[in-house]
Amino acid sequence: MASSAKRRAIETRLNPQDSDESSDEGLEDSGDEDNEDAEEEINEEVIVDFEAHTISDNDFHGIKTLLQQLFLKSHVNTSDLTDIIIQQKHMGSVIRQAEVPEDSDDEGDPDEVFGVISMVNLTERQGVECLEKLKDMLLEQCAKSSSPDVQEQFEQLLLGNGHSVGLLLSERFVNVPPQIALPMHKQLQKEMAEAQRTNKPSGKCQFCLMISKTCKPVKKSRSGPAQPKEELLFVNDEEEFFYEQATLKFSYCVQDEADSCATGKWSYDDVPMKPFRTVMVIPTDKMGAVMDKMTEYLTV
Repeated sequence: MASSAKRRAIETRLNPQDSDESSDEGLEDSGDEDNEDAEEEINEEVIVDFEAHTISDNDFHGIKTLLQQLFLKSHVNTSDLTDIIIQQKHMGSVIRQAEVPEDSDDEGDPDEVFGVISMVNLTERQGVECLEKLKDMLLEQCAKSSSPDVQEQFEQLLLGNGHSVGLLLSERFVNVPPQIALPMHKQLQKEMAEAQRTNKPSGKCQFCLMISKTCKPVKKSRSGPAQPKEELLFVNDEEEFFYEQATLKFSYCVQDEADSCATGKWSYDDVPMKPFRTVMVIPTDKMGAVMDKMTEYLTV
């Protein structure tokens, strides 16, 4: 699939062994200016072809990097979680750049992972340490951020034995356009149906648990007229459709865990934003409605 992405300026440094005195002087004279230019976004549209691939062992570092931007500094073992995703070769896919022609100026890594999607059945994998710590973290955040009623339902869902719950992971880099999400989700739904038919792991899930990167405008002073209700903005636009169909949902702030490298500068139209994670529980029988809305939104 062909998609456009914005190319960002990247700060580079000369190796001292490759520079002479004159180039050093030039760097000293223009240091501040170069740093400012390096931070500026280049509004240049670049056409990039992406391809979906079956997850392989070579994708470990790419998948882990994407998981780290979701979980930040929380006590979730992203290495172990990545291993679980890779072990499920029948479930999920990664997005890489299509093969680049030899005469192209693009020197990117052909194995770089730009996006990943997978489903991990939490009910089938009870007792797995990294997943138990993930559940503990979510239960703790739910207790801090939601009503007693939501907390009780969420605990029953994760700790009870009556339902099968799958962790839906869908991550991509921030400058990768949302259009790639549609074929990835469609393929995952087919793989889940096939896994259920053949009795493979993660096939049978009654509920999907999704953790979405979101943000809210920073609150202003309480003096003056009452402020309108905070708007929840989704970093991955299409995940709002999952939110609409969710039967349980809550958000918790991750500002203390976030940094600019993982989350960006967090401003929209010069409005400062506070980063959150929004947890959603979607019945699998609602996934058809989600896919319909996503298809309508993302099909050009």
